[in-house]
Amino acid sequence: MQVDLAPDQTGAVLSAETYPQFAHALRNSSCRMCELCHGRTNIVVDRGNFKAKIMVIGEAPGKNEDLTGKAFIGRGGKTFDQVMLAIGLDTNRDMIICNVAKCRPPDNRAPKPEEAAACKPFLLKQIELVRPKVILLLGATALKHVDPTRKIFFMESEVGKFFTLPQFPGIQFMALYHPAALLYNSKLKPAMAEHAQKLKSFLSL
Repeated sequence: MQVDLAPDQTGAVLSAETYPQFAHALRNSSCRMCELCHGRTNIVVDRGNFKAKIMVIGEAPGKNEDLTGKAFIGRGGKTFDQVMLAIGLDTNRDMIICNVAKCRPPDNRAPKPEEAAACKPFLLKQIELVRPKVILLLGATALKHVDPTRKIFFMESEVGKFFTLPQFPGIQFMALYHPAALLYNSKLKPAMAEHAQKLKSFLSL
């Protein structure tokens, strides 16, 4: 059965005026907005620099993220760090990294639609407070939950392209392969490197 955040907790999180206030309130809340709360160790809010102009949105925390409370520090996160470092970007300095879901799904499965929906207000608040110029969407889960109009698509047709969304004026989006996919399919690495170079070129304009 779903049990919501207490009204005072919801208010503290979603009415925060600064990102540090928001992050602290969410991290220390006892959120029960969906079933994922029952298996979590930590609510994983982010990793990186909230003043950065690049936001990265992934799928959900994994084991290492759940234990530490920091986003994207497992094998996939380290792979992403390397890809970005190759174009001169430090993920902790130049980016703020978060996920569609803030709690770890069982067996590292993708978050269910209702789980993603429960976390959506928190993700929207992050975007509002950070005000990034670029948002990188890592994998199909991030893409379809940030842009619900994409019902059926193939990632190979979506990755590496800049696009905008009317609900997020002034932000350029780019979908990328999820770094975890590179661990299982090395054939994706050249495309990921090419897309990273495209990001670098855009940032230098």
